[in-house]
Amino acid sequence: MTRPPLSVLDLVPVSAGSDVRAALEATYAAVRLAEESGYHRYWFAEHHNSPTFASSATSLLIEHALAMTSTLRIGSGGVMLPNHAPLTVAEQFGTLVQLHGDRVDLGLGRAPGTDPMTARLLRRGASDAQSFADQIFELQAWFGSGDSPRGVSSIVAAGTEVPIWVLGSTVNGASIAGQLGLPFAVASHFAPDELYEALSVYRHAFSTESPTARRETPCAMVGVSVLVADTDAEAEFQYSTHVQMSIGNATGERRPLQPPRADLPHDAGWRAAQGMLTCRAVGSPATVRRVLDELVAATAADELIVVSYAHDPQVRLRSLQLLSELWM
Repeated sequence: MTRPPLSVLDLVPVSAGSDVRAALEATYAAVRLAEESGYHRYWFAEHHNSPTFASSATSLLIEHALAMTSTLRIGSGGVMLPNHAPLTVAEQFGTLVQLHGDRVDLGLGRAPGTDPMTARLLRRGASDAQSFADQIFELQAWFGSGDSPRGVSSIVAAGTEVPIWVLGSTVNGASIAGQLGLPFAVASHFAPDELYEALSVYRHAFSTESPTARRETPCAMVGVSVLVADTDAEAEFQYSTHVQMSIGNATGERRPLQPPRADLPHDAGWRAAQGMLTCRAVGSPATVRRVLDELVAATAADELIVVSYAHDPQVRLRSLQLLSELWM
């Protein structure tokens, strides 16, 4: 069986009792392991005003990862485009290519990645589908000729041809990606409800006639939460850290990653978290291999991107290593 490429999504999680500097060190240890182990991409996701994640300065995280690697593709999963001036995004990612070559991906989303007050402080702009499409068209012009339709030039972005992905978790995002003729990354690792419908909509809507199209065929990346350990029981125990984080997201009680525990109460918060975590592969290598093979068969995914949380960074590194060994 030929398996699709495997990539990593990182939000730079901060563990309870630790700090941001340690979280960054743990992230870059994972970047090094990902390159050594044959992962295809390593993406960073933009988040703001969160005690859990330190991935707010996305382009800076990408630059440091590029500087310490040579073969791994590095990118955003994603940059929340309405939070930024598109010209600034073009100049940042164009500069990354100028510095590090053709290993840079630009995944774009429309969600704020934060709360309404923080979004206002970010000077958030329009996030409707048409504005999003117009901004992508302008970005591609800067990455191509360097001249936008409005006559504004970017010498640092010109000719870099940075690949653009559309991120989403719903049929609306899928439809946008398809109509634009761009690759689509599904955020099913935390919002799995519309996974299969979104993939169907994307593939049926895919058009090569759009001025933004850069592919002849659809390309879908599926997000999945993964924790691999030596046994199913150990993996489920360590995964309770992820469950606690999802409970906090569901209840609004966000906090740094908590230590694993075996006695989580099965209350309303726990039940809400379970609904967010149906796209998961947790267990021993044999269990995770079986679950991921079933996911690929069911979704026809062209690529999988995994997110893994553990209170102890060494547990996460071990999981990524075991995953690479069972999959590649």
